[in-house]
Amino acid sequence: MAPVGNNPVYTPTSGFNTPESQLDGPLPVHPTAVRRPYSIVVNSEKTTYTDEFITAKYDNRGANVISSADGQISIIPTIKSYEFRTARKVQKTGLMMIGIGGNNGSTLCATILANRHNISWRTKEGVQTPNYIGSLLRASTVRIGTDPTTGKDVHVPVSDVLPMVHPNDLVLGGWDISGVPMDQAMYRAKVLDWDLQRQVAPMMALMGKPLPSIYYPTFIAANQSARADNLIPGDNKQAHLDQIRADIRNFKEENELDRVVVFWTANTERYSDIITGVNDTADNLLASIKNSHDEVSPSTLFAVAAILEGSPFVNGAPQNTFVPGVIELAERHRGFIGGDDLKSGQTKLKSVLAEFLVNAGIKPLSIASYNHLGNNDGHNLSAEAQFKSKEISKSSVVDDMVESNRLLYKPDASPDNSGDKKTKHSKGEHPDHIIVIKYVPAVGDSKRALDEYYSEILMGGRSTINIFNECEDSLLATPLILDLTILTEVLTRIQYREVDGQNTEFKPLYSVLSLLSYMLKAPLVKPGTDVVNSLSRQRNGLEQFLKACIGLEAHGDMLLETRIW
Repeated sequence: MAPVGNNPVYTPTSGFNTPESQLDGPLPVHPTAVRRPYSIVVNSEKTTYTDEFITAKYDNRGANVISSADGQISIIPTIKSYEFRTARKVQKTGLMMIGIGGNNGSTLCATILANRHNISWRTKEGVQTPNYIGSLLRASTVRIGTDPTTGKDVHVPVSDVLPMVHPNDLVLGGWDISGVPMDQAMYRAKVLDWDLQRQVAPMMALMGKPLPSIYYPTFIAANQSARADNLIPGDNKQAHLDQIRADIRNFKEENELDRVVVFWTANTERYSDIITGVNDTADNLLASIKNSHDEVSPSTLFAVAAILEGSPFVNGAPQNTFVPGVIELAERHRGFIGGDDLKSGQTKLKSVLAEFLVNAGIKPLSIASYNHLGNNDGHNLSAEAQFKSKEISKSSVVDDMVESNRLLYKPDASPDNSGDKKTKHSKGEHPDHIIVIKYVPAVGDSKRALDEYYSEILMGGRSTINIFNECEDSLLATPLILDLTILTEVLTRIQYREVDGQNTEFKPLYSVLSLLSYMLKAPLVKPGTDVVNSLSRQRNGLEQFLKACIGLEAHGDMLLETRIW
């Protein structure tokens, strides 16, 4: 085609590099993708630096509360001193995703490749630049203090508080029951703009097809059988476990990695039954795998493989992957596990709004949540058993907010017949909470979510809040996978010791990485401890921990200097 007016001819590129378009010059790297050297230095007697470690002392302050029968409340402040030691060298990290060929996996791979090569693309809105918007670590900031000359707060990206992996540096791989090559998987997902897909496709094609995965038909919807053409052969679960372990080892060796994070982003499974003698202990679970017991799920098998290979495992779906035997196995091997279920849209908003209403002294009476979506996740969730897993993970998000305010919600302390535990209704008074998910193929990855909050207000009045949310589901989920992977790698480099304790040796954090909870609908926590669903508390807890690792106290919002003369 001849040039029109003063516009030169545009020549398409192979897609391996940012297009050298004469219409649009190369654009600068987006702020969320910029590389920055680690530049924070805390000048304090609590913080020391060596070439290997950042070591910081931290006083963990709390309070013991004793309530007497006559209603008297006695509070005893507590303080316990710790030292945190963080290895400064960021590990060369690989991310192996189960379900890499799905919408989330293919979108994540294409996003990293686009950022790595700074590929710009056109939409009807204009030229777009690759970015990591939606990432807590890369696209949000944390307050670290005030500028003494101006009195203004100073904020830095969360990813700058400690040395962290840059997402562009992650080495990508994984498994999928579908053998479609990665470029075709991206096309099938229909998530990213076509001009971006066109340019990144050659690099996606170089990734080839996913590793064969395992497929146990009773755990996912029957409608997924058409995709299951890339499988580890046979039905021997011990052989499957051995193959997955070999895949992890080979991936680590071939790419000369220091660390591999294994991440479940595949289909939602049905819940596994917890059976005494089958999956209730680590030894029973390993024996059940050897015997190919029917109740050992694919996700549990992947978790066991990761633990035995010394690789952290994160569950991005709602099923109960972490049966008691998995948790015990992780404890035994000092492995790291985290989950469950990515918290990207409706549930994240619900954890904010429910907390706002209850903290404002308003009483939600019912919360009705409706979703419809047309991607493969929605297709799988159209089956009742898989939907039930999702319903369970979504329904518990308001529990701790309700439990925190017994002025509004009556407790149920009635014992069961044995007198030692509360009944199954021990949540006490609770808002009616209903969740509906429907599969509508026409809308694809663009999920629609509608929520109604019906609340009691002053003097018997009623308030109704309706919210409609539309979003590309995978474009919200992908940054969470990156955050969970990067944060998991950081947490493997952090050790602690009690300052006044008998044991002076540093040791790793506890196996269950509850610090990941901000990104998860149903956070897995240390057995016997309470789950925190409040989004603000989850965020504050993570911020405070990262600050503690460099010797900074938590900065509250008292702003005392503005309240006094």
